[in-house]
Amino acid sequence: MDHEGNFVKGTVRTEGAPLPVRSPFDGALVAEARLADAALLDEAAAAAVAAQPAMAALSREARAGILERIAEGLAARAEDLARTLSRESGKPITYARIEVARAGDTFRASADAARALVGAEIPLDAARPGEGRLGFTRRFPVGPIVSITPFNFPLNLVAHKVGPAIAAGCANLVKPASATPLSALSLARIAHDAGLPAGGLGVVACDRRVGQRLVEDDRFRLLSFTGSAEVGWRMKRDAGKKRVVLELGGNAAAIVLADADVDHAAARCAVGGYYQAGQSCISVQRVLVHRDVYPRMRDALADRARAVVFGDPAEDATVSGPVIDAANAERIDAWVAEAVAAGGKRLVGGARRGAVIPPVLLEGVPPDARVVAEEVFGPVIVLEEVGSLDEALRSAGATRFGLQCGLFTSDLRAVLRAWVAIEVGGIIHDDAPAFRVDLMPYGGVRDSGLGREGPRYAVEEMTEPRILVLRR
Repeated sequence: MDHEGNFVKGTVRTEGAPLPVRSPFDGALVAEARLADAALLDEAAAAAVAAQPAMAALSREARAGILERIAEGLAARAEDLARTLSRESGKPITYARIEVARAGDTFRASADAARALVGAEIPLDAARPGEGRLGFTRRFPVGPIVSITPFNFPLNLVAHKVGPAIAAGCANLVKPASATPLSALSLARIAHDAGLPAGGLGVVACDRRVGQRLVEDDRFRLLSFTGSAEVGWRMKRDAGKKRVVLELGGNAAAIVLADADVDHAAARCAVGGYYQAGQSCISVQRVLVHRDVYPRMRDALADRARAVVFGDPAEDATVSGPVIDAANAERIDAWVAEAVAAGGKRLVGGARRGAVIPPVLLEGVPPDARVVAEEVFGPVIVLEEVGSLDEALRSAGATRFGLQCGLFTSDLRAVLRAWVAIEVGGIIHDDAPAFRVDLMPYGGVRDSGLGREGPRYAVEEMTEPRILVLRR
């Protein structure tokens, strides 16, 4: 068993109550971390504030160099990091390796964003009062940042906050999910070894009550949170004057029109709905299928669901491992049972084994059932038959969430209509809504969030333009 302390001002701190980190698959003790108390949290916050001038003073090239060395450090430790990530979160090892590689891509994209951080000339003489003057803007760091991250991508979602913060010249204090702090703590050491100023990145594990101090702390200028809608919007209310970026939940839809390649759509929806037990905010939860191809899609998706390898996350072939804990497994079971009791039909699915839920495929579920209306965050897909594109667009948008939507069709006019009609952060053509490339703008609308991630776009959130007006 490993022992992991919190990372404050470039050093590992081992004080605090023990925080057992257990495998969601079998309950085995993976490591023992430490819970920061209020005093250590305040020390970490003060260290971030103190490091802000040094972070802001780094040249663009210095920031980019640090970010590239972090990517190299991740690559050098890739297999160890993947196994740690898999053990602490229950993520299948194949997807854990993918996540480590993606984190490296995120830091390299952040290095590009650091070099591309530019201002603009403002044409002041386009207005009469501006004649004889020149105006220029430059983007400056917003200041110290507090980042709060979830369990489902315990490395790459931390990277999406740490990389852009370094590119912007902002110190960053990260509170990872208490269930999965190990990957973030490893990243902090790699960043320190890459040359980041002491205090430029801190990582502290703490309970929600203690962590609330960070949300309310006016020394931080920006709060970046990834997690549930309910918690995120409450944090925004409590954040005071600081900026807030929220990347929250969803119940993503995939639309399959009559001209779609059904086998391709079934394959992509099965992966998008069941990989890592559906624990992604853009996992496929609702599949809206035109009536002309509904029977074929239902059968093809059912066959794909039955073929998903689920169980032990240490096995290379596993696609769907455990959900994060027994409480969430019981909740998902209850939601599925509720949907069936309300008239839905379970096409695929079996008995839960601990926190492992075999892939579930449902049809005929009422729209007010929680597996349709809320975020399941588990390996559950609900099929719905639609009669037209208009009906599909209405049904896809009939939700309080708005992250991404997939659309399987060869009709570009339908794609463009969906892009306008469905209020989401992104439309994904000919693929599941779970598609994401780490350099693209990513985020949602309505209850799904506020602001955008993706290094270039996150850097814009983490900086502010300041104008200089020169008289000729």
